[in-house]
Amino acid sequence: MTEVHIRYLGDLHTEATHGPSGAKFVTDAPVDNQGKGEAFSPTDLVGTALGTCVLTIMGILAKRHDWDLSGTTVKVTKEMITAPVRRIGKLTVEIHIPHDLPPAARSALEAGAHTCPVHKSLHPDIEAPLLFRYGR
Repeated sequence: MTEVHIRYLGDLHTEATHGPSGAKFVTDAPVDNQGKGEAFSPTDLVGTALGTCVLTIMGILAKRHDWDLSGTTVKVTKEMITAPVRRIGKLTVEIHIPHDLPPAARSALEAGAHTCPVHKSLHPDIEAPLLFRYGR
C-alpha cells in the first residue's frame, strides 16, 4: 500500500507528496476549467499515469528479454468531453520505438502494453487506443 498526501495551496493549486520517497509535485486546474494551466491538471495526471505505466510495462519486458528501448517516447493526447458531464473522453497513446525490433518482440511489447494496470483501470467509456510506431 502506498500513501500520497495532498495539500490545497489555494488558487486551485495542490501539492502532492509521495509517502515512500517524499517526491512532490504541484497541480493546477486547466485553463478551460478556471485554472491558469501553470502545472499538470488532475486529468493530465491520468494521461501521464497511463503513458508512464505503458512504458514501464514495456521496459520490464524489454529488460527481461534484452530488447533495446532506449530513446523510446510516448505522447498522450487527452480529449475532454462535456456531455453528459465534464470528463476525459479519450486518451490516445502514441508509442515511438526508434529501433527496428523483430516481429516477436513487437508483438510481446504491444501485448504487454495492453496489460498496464492504469489502462485496465480506466472506465470503459474512456477511449484509450495504443498506437505503435517503429524505426526512426
